Amino acid sequence: MARSVWSRFRKEWERSRRLEQQSAREFMQAQAQEQRDQEKAEREARKRAAATEKEKKQLRIEQGRADAEAATAECEARVAELSGLLRADTPPPGAPDFEALKRPFRPAPFDPQGLDAPEPEPEWADHAPEPPGFLDRFLGGRGAHERRLAEAGRAFEVLQDEHAAREKERLRRLAELEQEHREHLHQEEREASEHNASIDELRSKFHEGDHDAVITYVETVLGGMPVPEGFPHAFQLVYRREPRELVVDYEFPTEEVVPATRSYKYVQTREETDAKPRPPKEIKALYASVLAQTALKVLRYAFSVKAPEVLDRVVFNGFVQSADPATGRPSKPYLLAVSSDRETFDSLVLSDLDPVTCVKQQLGARVSPHPGDHEPVRPMVDFEALLEQFRFVDGVDAPTDLDGRTDLLELSANEFEHLVRQLFEGIGMQSWVTQASKDDGVDAVATNEDPIVGGLCVIQAKRYSRAVGVAAVRELAGTMEDKHASKGIMVTTSWVTKGGHDHARRHGRMQIIEYDNLIHMLKAHLGMDVIISLPKKPPPR
Repeated sequence: MARSVWSRFRKEWERSRRLEQQSAREFMQAQAQEQRDQEKAEREARKRAAATEKEKKQLRIEQGRADAEAATAECEARVAELSGLLRADTPPPGAPDFEALKRPFRPAPFDPQGLDAPEPEPEWADHAPEPPGFLDRFLGGRGAHERRLAEAGRAFEVLQDEHAAREKERLRRLAELEQEHREHLHQEEREASEHNASIDELRSKFHEGDHDAVITYVETVLGGMPVPEGFPHAFQLVYRREPRELVVDYEFPTEEVVPATRSYKYVQTREETDAKPRPPKEIKALYASVLAQTALKVLRYAFSVKAPEVLDRVVFNGFVQSADPATGRPSKPYLLAVSSDRETFDSLVLSDLDPVTCVKQQLGARVSPHPGDHEPVRPMVDFEALLEQFRFVDGVDAPTDLDGRTDLLELSANEFEHLVRQLFEGIGMQSWVTQASKDDGVDAVATNEDPIVGGLCVIQAKRYSRAVGVAAVRELAGTMEDKHASKGIMVTTSWVTKGGHDHARRHGRMQIIEYDNLIHMLKAHLGMDVIISLPKKPPPR
């Protein structure tokens, strides 16, 4: 019941936001159109009054120039809108408070529709015949007057009966209206009560990390995010409670949203308008900025949900609807994939940064080198596979974009660190990946809540194809001391030298997971069948 109520509420919320945005656009367009119509009317008036062909030609020239300027201004306005997607939210967005989502019951006043005022009763004085005068009485008119009086009396009785019937009908209709009003108020009060109860239930489940509650609330937030005209603004969400992570599968607009024309110029000698094309390099740069800004905008709205105990990381996969050039079948190539935790994102100054540089360098995003050609990148997670897991199980394991026998050496450093985090979550620990810019030699931190053997554990993930030397093991030991960790783990796709193993044994609180153990653990705990294509066979231990 709560889900269906919230589904309707979310659609109403999104619809109201879209109507507000549409009204604003229509208002600005109407103003611009009114100005153009006024200028056009003035030119038409001058054109009709032109006495010579020269004046008519001059008017055509003015009209052509005005049209070219207006078309150019429209292109410039569109470019400004696309360049300022992140600056459009002023003040910054805020997720709606749960109390603000409740529906107050405000009983509407009763409208009697005029039935509360009784109709005036007929007055005998208005219908009684005039009494006979002296001459009428003298000439025997008394009898005629009595007949008129009797007829008027009967007619007056009919009027009284009709008035009484109308009054009875009025009171009946008034009673019906009052009953309908009471029933309507009762219905509204009941619906408001049910709605508000669903809000309280949603809030409770949201703070418990319930998947459906979190998705419902975040859908409401993202659904209210304003986007320019022509943007699809379609998305799907999956929430993972244990890592407090939201996965967003978001549809980008295609490159056609960028105006292909830079400006228009009216050529007086030919009385024609020429279009100056926008350079391909400029189109590509602006489209890349649009993708990066859109991703940051979605992250911004998602993190506006001020509940770090529920949502601490957002994974964003942005795609376009396309057709596979090899088969012609529909496809959805991913053009940008990025993830961030709340602390890192909150440290960004969105109004001053360069969006493309930010997502690439600061957030480590995967960005298509040729987004206009729909050249894909690997998403952060396989969203369809993640959805499929949610169809069959209540609690879902960590998502992964590994498919079949994927080579771990083909993963990026960030991808490998993310996979290591998933592995330790699969084992039963709570873990999170630290940022490379401030990790102090730590790729991940994991906690074991076991009261006997638990404690803080620091992890280093080495996606190497060569041997890991003793220096890396010493570095891990130093980090353990600095962090006061109870355990240190070295995870590598290759192998650790004999000196590294000896140092780990002497330390006593370190564990090494090498290529063959890693493959086995991924299979056992995450169900992944992977390979590691080392250039040479590791030495026997």
